[in-house]
Amino acid sequence: MIRVVVVDDEPMVCAHLRVILGAAADVEVVAEAHDGAEGVEAVVRHRPDVVLMDLRMPGVDGLAAIDRIATLPSPPRVVALTTFDADSYVLRALGSGAAGFLLKSTPPEDLVELVRVAAAGHTVLSPAAAARLVDASVAGRRRDEDARSRLRGLTDRELGVLACLGRGMSNADIAGELHLSESTVKSYVSRMLVKVDCRNRTQAGLLAREAGLVGG
Repeated sequence: MIRVVVVDDEPMVCAHLRVILGAAADVEVVAEAHDGAEGVEAVVRHRPDVVLMDLRMPGVDGLAAIDRIATLPSPPRVVALTTFDADSYVLRALGSGAAGFLLKSTPPEDLVELVRVAAAGHTVLSPAAAARLVDASVAGRRRDEDARSRLRGLTDRELGVLACLGRGMSNADIAGELHLSESTVKSYVSRMLVKVDCRNRTQAGLLAREAGLVGG
């Protein structure tokens, strides 16, 4: 029997999932919770095999709950539930150790089978969710490629200054880092903003991150 905990701040969603999963002979919903903190408590109390975790909830959200569950001894498989209105939440959930993610609109027959797949230790993605993730990944790569193309006219020194902007450094900090005068740094920044078509330092810093000059 696959033991499942459902965590969602909408009681109707929990009830819907309970009905769908309860119809399977090999799946049992042992508890439901309505925020991340309750979800962690339910996991500790019931020791489920799989947790279906909503990501966006008031109070302790799904991302924080996933982080906490990951620190438990022999943690269950956590599958993120999403309406996919925020791709960054899904990617952060996967980075925190989620076993996959499902759209809340996943058809009942697919939902049950994907819970079985998760319980078996595999990564789960509903077909629609997988397609959206691929689209997001492709769009991200295009943004990165566009960012890198905007840097082609920069000198090595200008690239160094841009990387410092990506780290949020002031002109004084950059001057110390690159062994330049502040006035020279200011000139580099002004000239570089024109070359990369950025209106200000903040835009340039974001560009540096998108182009991969700065990690994280």
